[in-house]
Amino acid sequence: MKTIKVLDCTLRDGGYINDWEFKQSNIKMILNYLRESNVDVIECGFLSDKRAYDQEKSIFDTIERMKEVLPEDRGNSKYVCMVNYGEYNAKDIPDYDGTSVDGIRIAFHKKDLHEALELCREISKKGYMTFIQPMVTINYSDLELLKLAETANEIMPFALYIADSFGVMKKNDLLRIFYLLDHNVNEEILIGYHAHNNLQLAYSNAQALVNANTNRERIIDSSVFGMGRGAGNLNTELFIQYLNDSLDKKYKVYPLLQIIDKVLNKIYAKNYWGYSLPYYLSAAYNCHPNYASYLSEKNTLTIKSIQEILGNIPMNKRSNFSKAFIEELYLDYQAHSIDDILILNQLKEEFKDKEILVIAPGSSIEEYHDKVFEKSNRSDVVVISINFKPEKIKPDYIFISNEKRYEKLYDDEAYLNGTIKLILTSNIKAKDEKAIKVDYLSLLNTIDDVRDNSTLMLLKLLQRIELEQVYIAGFDGYDLDQEKNYVKPDMTFTKDKDSINRMNKGVSEELFNLSKDIEIEFITPTRYNYKNDIVKSEVSYG
Repeated sequence: MKTIKVLDCTLRDGGYINDWEFKQSNIKMILNYLRESNVDVIECGFLSDKRAYDQEKSIFDTIERMKEVLPEDRGNSKYVCMVNYGEYNAKDIPDYDGTSVDGIRIAFHKKDLHEALELCREISKKGYMTFIQPMVTINYSDLELLKLAETANEIMPFALYIADSFGVMKKNDLLRIFYLLDHNVNEEILIGYHAHNNLQLAYSNAQALVNANTNRERIIDSSVFGMGRGAGNLNTELFIQYLNDSLDKKYKVYPLLQIIDKVLNKIYAKNYWGYSLPYYLSAAYNCHPNYASYLSEKNTLTIKSIQEILGNIPMNKRSNFSKAFIEELYLDYQAHSIDDILILNQLKEEFKDKEILVIAPGSSIEEYHDKVFEKSNRSDVVVISINFKPEKIKPDYIFISNEKRYEKLYDDEAYLNGTIKLILTSNIKAKDEKAIKVDYLSLLNTIDDVRDNSTLMLLKLLQRIELEQVYIAGFDGYDLDQEKNYVKPDMTFTKDKDSINRMNKGVSEELFNLSKDIEIEFITPTRYNYKNDIVKSEVSYG
């Protein structure tokens, strides 16, 4: 029988989905069901001194705390935790006495290799099963892997891992690294594999490793329901069934289905994980998945633009996510600065002695159509819609600062034949040379979550041409029920509750600042509370 062990990391890697808030009762339940399933190694969570301890979360500040959640009957399973290098001091870890976790996994970035290996050495001396986990292993050269193997042979850990942190490995990549380590690592050390599923290859890669022609004992990570950051992980329930069928193992699947039914389905309904385009792109560019998801969540870029930005990330910055760095790269990419003073004068003349009605794509323009139509139909009103063409109201202009929206709009005959004018910000690659171009950077706001909100950018443009008053319809604010947010369903995008609150608060603050120079009158209902000096920190939902 091939010597394959399974390590379940649901409570640790899965915790990226729900900020590790499983609730203590569920943590104990999950550990018990994993024990019943006969999973070989069960990861209880993180050991970290960087966060205040919360008994409802699977992040622990001491080894002793973990003892409180472990099953009384441990069965045949071993129990481990993970330390991210730099988040826990070895001297605070007691010697192993068999009463708490059996092993400690040390995950580290390549830049911390030498210091992390010394930590592994100290953990091993304390008597714990020690796991050496070099993140993004594919970025190590063969020579670096050989040196890693040499040091591992000195430390004699329980396992040395191949960690596919960004889900980029294909079968040949995995087997090449595996056989290199297999030929150079002491035969008593297990070789492990931790997969991410960005390319949907976790399951097939795990099978390839199971079938590798070697007597080496292997350990493969998985999580129940594939729960894990981004595209998720190898599914424990699928993988142990495969081992039962192919190697005549005796794992029990039913207890894992109980975990899904009683705990994980509820989490999944609120916090989706699994394959997505951003996670595919992150794997394609071998970079931290948060870079691709951050750009995608902007909801302003085409796939081509996201690819170009990811391609511009220097190789030495791809492994560690930096929000400040990717925001700077995003703004640099968008920043096609132009001198638009003549255009501003032109718009100022065209809007002279006119009332301006801005129509944003909120769903209220459907419910209050008659009121909006009546206002728009007046001869002294200039109508400017934002990133879309209303179905029942003809705008005089469409203002577009969102490249993604522009791509969807361009084929519309109404402005190909010149009956609707386009005002484009300079980040848009215009397909129509008749379009009016205004400077993108000069219209950005100061608050991160709404820095390039299109309606705010238009209001800032109107402020620049010294307009005194503007009427707004359809700038409703963001509802938690995100299907209600847009008059056109294909404009909907997904945000979590915290992001929605930050966006509503940010828009309210920017509206308050703008209203000092330009009178803003809503003709449809809005959630934005901008007429008070102190904007509420959380916007109520109607």
